[in-house]
Amino acid sequence: MTSVVQLLRTDALAPAPYAYAATAPSTSRLVFLAGACPLNSDGTTVAHDDYAEQARVCLDNLELALAAAEAQLTDVVNTRILVASSDRNDLVAVWEVVSERFGGHDAPATLIGVAVLGYPHQLVEIEAVAAVM
Repeated sequence: MTSVVQLLRTDALAPAPYAYAATAPSTSRLVFLAGACPLNSDGTTVAHDDYAEQARVCLDNLELALAAAEAQLTDVVNTRILVASSDRNDLVAVWEVVSERFGGHDAPATLIGVAVLGYPHQLVEIEAVAAVM
């Protein structure tokens, strides 16, 4: 399936490992996803001390939510990645997992260090908006 999302870049801004903007036709159906969390199917938090593994599980769960909306990662318009840490290395570790999973579909993203997230031992949460026809 071909994505309706168009990623936009400009030489007027500093180089970045993601597109600065994205568009979707006005006829698209927008899919607003709740933050994907690093939870097993029984609701327990995985990998209590592992930022990268929590990011992988968040992305697995994000892909399941997208599939329920008949969408996939290439339909994502933008993401917000929350990392419970003030250490830039932890944010980078999460970003590397996200960047690898999205591959060439480097949708606009915001990576944010936060004080705490909602579930016990939760270190990562990933929100997204997608567009499909």
